[in-house]
Amino acid sequence: MGEVKRIGVLTGGGDAPGLNPAIKGLVYRASEHGIEVVGLYDGWRSLLDPLNETLPLDRGKVRRWDRDGGTNLGSSRTNPFRTLNREGERVDRSSEVLANIEKLKLDALVVCGGEDTLGVAARLSEKGVAVVGIPKTIDKDLACKDYTLGFDTALRNVTEVIERSRTPAGSHGWVQVIEVMGRHAGHLALWSGVAGQADLILIPEHPFRYEKIYQHLRERLGDTIGYPRDSARPRYSVIVVAEGAAAEDGELITVDDRHDAFGHARLGGIGEVLARRIMSETPYDARSAMLGHPQRGGTPSPIDRIMGLMFGSYAADAVAAN
Repeated sequence: MGEVKRIGVLTGGGDAPGLNPAIKGLVYRASEHGIEVVGLYDGWRSLLDPLNETLPLDRGKVRRWDRDGGTNLGSSRTNPFRTLNREGERVDRSSEVLANIEKLKLDALVVCGGEDTLGVAARLSEKGVAVVGIPKTIDKDLACKDYTLGFDTALRNVTEVIERSRTPAGSHGWVQVIEVMGRHAGHLALWSGVAGQADLILIPEHPFRYEKIYQHLRERLGDTIGYPRDSARPRYSVIVVAEGAAAEDGELITVDDRHDAFGHARLGGIGEVLARRIMSETPYDARSAMLGHPQRGGTPSPIDRIMGLMFGSYAADAVAAN
């Protein structure tokens, strides 16, 4: 590869706090190398769009981006290697991506994403595309990475909800089940559960047994929750469960039977299933809360701002160094 003069940057998959700081860090350092940066809208979809609408990025444009959550470039779960055609079939359109990279005169791509988005980047790299990846996922589950953008902010968001949930649970004397994100990895559930002092934490890496949960509740709460009033026992319990957690003899709980372009089902509902089983199979009342997408919302934490700026800056250095 010759001298790099023009690069594209995109953000794919689920949005995460820290993406906009990363883009700012990239643009600022790239300007020091004399490299032009072009923003590509909505992840890999941008390189399948015949219009190829782009956003020129300079220091003035991104000056305040480090304060913004989400991604100002937009995102999607587009997979160029498995894109739906008019007949509803999944087809390989990666050749169009290569053609559009050439059309836009991009010498390299900086790709901010998780396992799916960076998986596409890796396959395009094998086809000759110059790519630098920036790790992003609130699940903190990318191999060979100490940190991924979005985790710290999501951890703070989830911990706050866990702490707030203790008040109504204690007032009414029930078991509060809180479902958080985490398809294959339980880092977010584990860290937030410890920080929020949950009684039980269920993660995908370790299948659970319902009877063991019931036994723990009996040991903590007694036979009848909240009575007698002068008992030294707690009046409530908090359980944090990752969306990908499953019982030893059960399957993953999904929202519906649809799958995205990367073959992933929409997980969700294990918290409600657990709460209903607690109510039907124990003497305790229970409630469930599925935090969903707000757990990765809001402005980035100081750590995600700093890490984003650093990731973006080093990505520009990597591109400049070929």
